[in-house]
Parts: sequence; C-alpha cells; structure tokens
Amino acid sequence: MELDPTEVPSLYRTLAGAVVPRPIAWVSTRSPDGVDNLAPYSFFNVVSVAPPVVMFAPVDGENGLKDTPANIRETGEFVVNVVTEPLAEAMNETSATLPSGESEFDRAGLDRAESTAVDAPRVADSPVAFECSLYEMISVGASTMVLGEVEWVHVADEVTTGGKLDVGKIDAVGRLSGSGYVRTTDRFSMERPP
Repeated sequence: MELDPTEVPSLYRTLAGAVVPRPIAWVSTRSPDGVDNLAPYSFFNVVSVAPPVVMFAPVDGENGLKDTPANIRETGEFVVNVVTEPLAEAMNETSATLPSGESEFDRAGLDRAESTAVDAPRVADSPVAFECSLYEMISVGASTMVLGEVEWVHVADEVTTGGKLDVGKIDAVGRLSGSGYVRTTDRFSMERPP
C-alpha cells in the first residue's frame, strides 16, 4: 500500500495505527465556572526536561476548541494523570462526549485530589500526576497542540524504589488504534551502545 497524503482524505487511521503504542495523557481541568473536566488524549509526550514541558494535541471540535483546551486557554492550568490498568475502564468512560456543565469525574465515579500548584484537580488514584501551567498553545491543522510546563509532580510511594520513580512498578496503559490498548507489563531491556 502506498499513500499520497494529498490524495487521501485522512491519514488518521494509518497514523494512529502505526505510531504505537502511544502514552495517554489523562488531562484534568477546572472551568472558570468551577466544573471539573477529565479526558484522555493519546497524542501525548515529553517535549523538554529543562524546563520540564509536556504536550498533548487534542483534535478540535466542530465549533473550535473542546472543553479541555478551552479550559486551559481560560485558566492557564491543567493536570496530566498517568493511566494504569486498574484505571483503564474509568479512563475509557471519561472519553464520552458530555455537555460542558457535566463532569467526567462524576460520570466515571472517580475521586478527586487537590493539586498543590494549580487549581485543577487530579485523579486521586493515579500513581503519577503532573501539575502544569500553560506554556503555549499552537494550532496545527485540525488540532491544537497544548504545551504545559510541569509545576509540581505527585508520585505514589508504591511506584518508587529508593526514593525514585520505578518504571517497573507502573502498570501504565498505552493506546493502539480504535478500541485497542496495550499494557506495559511485558517489558525487555537493551543496553544503549557507547
């Protein structure tokens, strides 16, 4: 199969199916009206460590920004919560399209935890959460890339060893394509060459 992007109406299925597995940013925000929003985004990654910046890129809605990026634009704050296998069902539940005045936290029956540096809540049961301030928003075609500077990090003791994050203890979930997901429990190691 050969695809010319100028002749194919959308490469979404090919891009989302080939760039796998993708980490999931489970982004929580609070609207200016005080409504807590929570939604998963699999176009997510680390951009920089100095300063610490993460990014996610939600696809815009029919009428512009969806609730999550709209809240971030208005408040300048958000939290990226790491999705683990015990939270996968709840994460999927928060992907439903709700009216702006309804909270995905409530729909999925998730407990909130107060953040330290931002006003947006975090998912209480997520073992890792990055509190972020808006660094920049960039329109990229039909999406808006949101860059956030990490202001505070929460790491649960049960995913640490010797006072450091232990990736072997995080049962993170990644996105494949469509309804496909992957667990990070099947791991292997390779030493980087000198």
